[in-house]
Amino acid sequence: MRAKPHQQGLVLRLVKGVYHVDGTIGGQRIRRSLKARDEQTALKLKAALETRLWNRHQHGEEAVRTFEEAAASYMKQGGERRFLPPVIKHFKGRLVASIKPAELRAMANIIYAGKAPATKNRQAIIPARAVIMHAHDMGWCGAITVKQFDVPKSRKHKAVDRAWLEKFMAEADKSKLPHLSAIVLFMHHTGARVSEAVRLTGDHVDLGRRVAMLEWTKTEEWSPRILTAELVGRMSGLGLKDDEPVFGYTDPKSVNRVMKRVAKRAGIEPLTTHSAGRHSFATNALKAGSDIKDAMEAGGWKSAKLFMETYVHADKAGQNVAARFDAQTGPIDINEAGARLERRRKARKT
Repeated sequence: MRAKPHQQGLVLRLVKGVYHVDGTIGGQRIRRSLKARDEQTALKLKAALETRLWNRHQHGEEAVRTFEEAAASYMKQGGERRFLPPVIKHFKGRLVASIKPAELRAMANIIYAGKAPATKNRQAIIPARAVIMHAHDMGWCGAITVKQFDVPKSRKHKAVDRAWLEKFMAEADKSKLPHLSAIVLFMHHTGARVSEAVRLTGDHVDLGRRVAMLEWTKTEEWSPRILTAELVGRMSGLGLKDDEPVFGYTDPKSVNRVMKRVAKRAGIEPLTTHSAGRHSFATNALKAGSDIKDAMEAGGWKSAKLFMETYVHADKAGQNVAARFDAQTGPIDINEAGARLERRRKARKT
């Protein structure tokens, strides 16, 4: 039996053993399969669908769109999915419009109990907020502002200077580990993460143009890195091959383990790939006079806030500010100023 064109509501139809619905809700014609062969199941699905469609007709998309629907749409349009599964599971069945900012912080504390604030921000709050803002763009809910957890500044990483680097590479070369020398220099000169460096293959390197294309592990995008002359010289001796790792390593942890042993033999402080590589790149680039924007773009930083908080420090900040005020006021006779204060002090005593 077919629904009449003017009839409001849905009716069941059995087509080749599978129940379908046909009808009109709020002036919208509906025809779809319920993918059910049992009549009782089909009746329950029909009732739920009618309720949902009437809610949407009367109250808009905010009344029907769930968080998992918003997440599916977000990922379909290219949104990062890496950390979303546990977030989707936590908010399963919730209308995306009903989720409040405090609930995102509570969700992060539940999913990542005992983890560092930075982990909760990166793996819970940021992806959840991205889904909700995508839903907002789709007209499914309002915008949301979420206060992230305060992250203490990390003191565990230490930038290395040229002296450390030369001693390390000399010992690696002595130990016949040219790939180790090259990968550490690569991270040091390009700001690449070790996870990105081990994934670099020969077909993504053009030594003639001095360019390497990195696949960003955090965003699944591509990032060009310009190679220094020293780095080109090191990499040209590795015998680059298409589809094979440039540096011979496939596990980031193995790079750190070998680095530690080589540093110990060289008599220098054993440091991680992040300290000797990405952290040192940013610190040394700024010390060498690079401006913040160039350093960020060259090393692939997208968060200006993170970069500023971690790497931008004003050496002798007080002296620098005082010097600027001095330039405004002009030269002052410090001895005369001191003598004037002394005369006032004596006058008060008398």
